[in-house]
Amino acid sequence: MSAEQRKALEAQTMALQSVQSEIATLVGNRQKLESQLQENELVDKEFKILDDSARVYKMIGPVLVLQEKAEAGANVEKRLEFIRDEISRADQRIEQLTKDQEKKSVEIFKLQMELQGVNKV
Repeated sequence: MSAEQRKALEAQTMALQSVQSEIATLVGNRQKLESQLQENELVDKEFKILDDSARVYKMIGPVLVLQEKAEAGANVEKRLEFIRDEISRADQRIEQLTKDQEKKSVEIFKLQMELQGVNKV
């Protein structure tokens, strides 16, 4: 096994581990976003049930502040849109990294086969 081959294999292995770590982080973040999405969808449903005359309060620190129902509803819809966009971005990045992971795995396999071929000779 040559030093160059060992270095190439080590570099590819480290790159694969980095990609796997990033995928794990993204999956965790996506799960948090999914939870936030569900919570905000419930709030949105509740706003749609409320009468227009209903009082809506927003918690700011330890204080409840009266807020217009329309404004509160608009804020929730903006939050929903933002969360959906973030989930979409996370999905795209996970998909891209999964492809990178597969490529790196194939490259590592090829390097290992080359090294075994060299050792057999």
